[in-house]
Amino acid sequence: MDVSIVDEIVLQHMEESARIVPILQDVQRHYRYLPEEALRHVAGRLRIPCSRVYAVANFYGAFSLKPRGKHLIRVCTGTACHLRGSFKLMDLLASKFNVEDGETSSDGAFSVEAVNCLGACALAPVVTVDDKYLDGVSPDRLLKIIKQF
Repeated sequence: MDVSIVDEIVLQHMEESARIVPILQDVQRHYRYLPEEALRHVAGRLRIPCSRVYAVANFYGAFSLKPRGKHLIRVCTGTACHLRGSFKLMDLLASKFNVEDGETSSDGAFSVEAVNCLGACALAPVVTVDDKYLDGVSPDRLLKIIKQF
């Protein structure tokens, strides 16, 4: 891992009072997860305990300590989405990629996560691919979406 990249990210946020979260967001955007070495390096650069950086990384569900695939598929499993079939979407992804919630396909192309809510209940079931929101997703539509990637 190239720590100079982590150094650049830390330096971009040095003037911010609450800088751990944006630093970790940028590190994750670069590596697609938070490598242990990067977390230790951030702690050293900010002169704070590693435990504090790990606490932040573990607290927020948006952070991952495991490598993610090139594309992140999130399926809302909140009440409205569940009632409208999000469990079928999770089953489809499990069979298509041979993965369970929180896992990455063997080719490293897709990571799949079930999330409690994506904040768009009226549009259920909702799926995000990377940061793109997709509403009213059916199993057939999900297969078409996946083929685009």
